[in-house]
Amino acid sequence: MKRTIISLACALVAPLAFGQTSTTTTSTQPTTTTTETSQTSTTSGTVTTYKPGKTIVLREGDNPISFVLGKTVHYVNKAGREIDRHIIKPGTRVIVHYTGVGENRRVERVEVQD
Repeated sequence: MKRTIISLACALVAPLAFGQTSTTTTSTQPTTTTTETSQTSTTSGTVTTYKPGKTIVLREGDNPISFVLGKTVHYVNKAGREIDRHIIKPGTRVIVHYTGVGENRRVERVEVQD
C-alpha cells in the first residue's frame, strides 16, 4: 500500500517537474529625448553682424560668437517689452539667451541693452 501511494505521488509530481512554464515579461522604458537645447545660457556683447531670421554674431571681448536665429526668437528691450527685430544693427549691445553649444547655438531671446 505504501509503495502504491509513493508511486502514485511520483506519477502526479513528475509532469510538474518536467513541464515548462511560459512567462511573458513586458517592460516599458520611458522615452527620453536628449537634446542640447535643454538648458538656456546667456552671453552679452556687441553685434558685429546681423542677418534677421538667420544669424547674429556678437563680439564678446576679442572673441566673435555666432548664433543661429530661429523663427521663434523674441526680441525685447531692457524692460522685457517686445521690439521690432529691425532695430538691431551692428554696434548694438545685446544679451542673447540661447540653447546648445558650438555651431548648434540657437537663440531664443535677444535683449537690446541700448
